[in-house]
Amino acid sequence: MRTFSLIILFLSIIFLQTTHMSVAGNAIPSSNRSEAAYKRIAPRLLKNMKNQDQHLGDSVFIRIFKQEKQLEIWLRNGLTYRLFKTYPICYNSGRLGPKLREGDKQSPEGFYTVGAKQLNPNSSYHLSFNLGYPNEYDRSRKRTGSLLMVHGRCSSAGCFAMTDFRMDEIYAVVESAIISGQHQVPVHIFPFKMTRANMLMHKNSKWLPFWKNLKEGFDYFEGHHAPPIVTVQDKRYQFITFRPLLFGGDFPPRTRKGKYVRFKRHSRRTSTL
Repeated sequence: MRTFSLIILFLSIIFLQTTHMSVAGNAIPSSNRSEAAYKRIAPRLLKNMKNQDQHLGDSVFIRIFKQEKQLEIWLRNGLTYRLFKTYPICYNSGRLGPKLREGDKQSPEGFYTVGAKQLNPNSSYHLSFNLGYPNEYDRSRKRTGSLLMVHGRCSSAGCFAMTDFRMDEIYAVVESAIISGQHQVPVHIFPFKMTRANMLMHKNSKWLPFWKNLKEGFDYFEGHHAPPIVTVQDKRYQFITFRPLLFGGDFPPRTRKGKYVRFKRHSRRTSTL
């Protein structure tokens, strides 16, 4: 029985590797480095995911917490997401608070997405993906900057830097989800875990109104483990969740002013770092 299981695991790795390489060549950028990283970590990833009844290629949701220096990967399981793994962030520069301008060495805070064009398998920082800063919210507030990444090499001036072997795994999970059909991977970046206690600890911060807006998105996910659709209205983040659609209630939800939230499309930057 053990031999049979090992054979199945081996065949699964070969199949996923072949699919990964052929689809990646047509749909997303690839390199010898990214392919070698995939071959290295695929056996371990498949084993870990199998133990948790998860799969390489499942839809991905990422949360980053600056103060705790943590990056969480959640994988979709039916209508909700389950935590797969929490990775320590090796280094990120700056202080708590959003990025405001090019060169301030601040890492961003807010709601971003990663698509195929934002993956960079030829990065000077091992492997990387562009977070899409500035997003619509940032642009509405005249914030500037570019090439804000999650990448390897444990060195950063505004990015979130991981060790290379952890970046191999993170990159493979994100890339596999996109190959499997996820057009945009949500990445929610918070100054800290936005609990009531942490908010009280920072009640005198000049960023408190901004953080209260971020907390709305944090609370939505904490409540039902499904990331909201994020839009921008009146220089604020607004959130649409699937909870009313799935469990009853108004859809789309109304804002505090009683208006319905509308969907918007956003252009994203291409990763070059």
